[in-house]
Amino acid sequence: MWRPRRRRQQRAQSRCAVPPEATAASTPPVLLVHGAWHGAWCWERQFAPWLRQQGHVVETLDLPGHGHPGPQRIALYPVRAYVDAVAARLAQSPRPMVVAGHSMGGFVVQKLMERRPAKLAGAALFASVPPQGVLGVVLHLLRSRPLDFLRSVTRLDLYHLVRTPQFAQALFYNAGLDAKTVEAYWQPLQNESFRAFLDMLVLDLPRSRRVDPALPNWIVGGELDRIFPPAEVRATAKAYGVEAKLYSGMAHNLMLDRGWETVAADFSSWLHGIRKK
Repeated sequence: MWRPRRRRQQRAQSRCAVPPEATAASTPPVLLVHGAWHGAWCWERQFAPWLRQQGHVVETLDLPGHGHPGPQRIALYPVRAYVDAVAARLAQSPRPMVVAGHSMGGFVVQKLMERRPAKLAGAALFASVPPQGVLGVVLHLLRSRPLDFLRSVTRLDLYHLVRTPQFAQALFYNAGLDAKTVEAYWQPLQNESFRAFLDMLVLDLPRSRRVDPALPNWIVGGELDRIFPPAEVRATAKAYGVEAKLYSGMAHNLMLDRGWETVAADFSSWLHGIRKK
């Protein structure tokens, strides 16, 4: 069923396109960071191209070990390795950037925020892992899919949790998203580092008190999110001193689920607000 994989990537690979409009300098450039099981593709399907059409400079990247669809295992990367990859790309930017992360990518962004890099212009968290980690997800899976979760843990194989389009839809999307689209979004999914999961569970949780309180933050989630439900999104926003925005009818994958255009438009408006400050 699965094609042979290409040689594993040991570094994060970035993708960038210059927007067609001459307004790129009016807002900070943006780096979009994907979540667990995903890759740069989840932003590049529609969200990143739409932002570029509005004049934003947008980059995406595959975190270390990512960009290879299928159940094959990847190295036991710690979250620190993911943060290092994003920090390295940020350091290369000629201008301060906004770094936005989805789910696990949001966790990575929070760990980046702790470091207070000079070129970090702002941070956006899309349906992010909260500062208290993924314990809530674990409890949800123990209630809803106990055998699948225990099998994933005993085998150190997180792909087991997303091994069918139906499982992916239950975790990531509105139940009304059509089967063809769900299938198309499931195909690029891949395995995830079990060490990163342990870091997000207990080993390397974010410390929000280390973050610069003046750093602009934008924190959003979906009202139908089963992974990080609204209460956890609000708790994340409270930890960083902002108010969460929740999107009705949307689940976890805000950049792909029905209604992504509204999220993209709101994000664009927020980016313009950073410019005005």
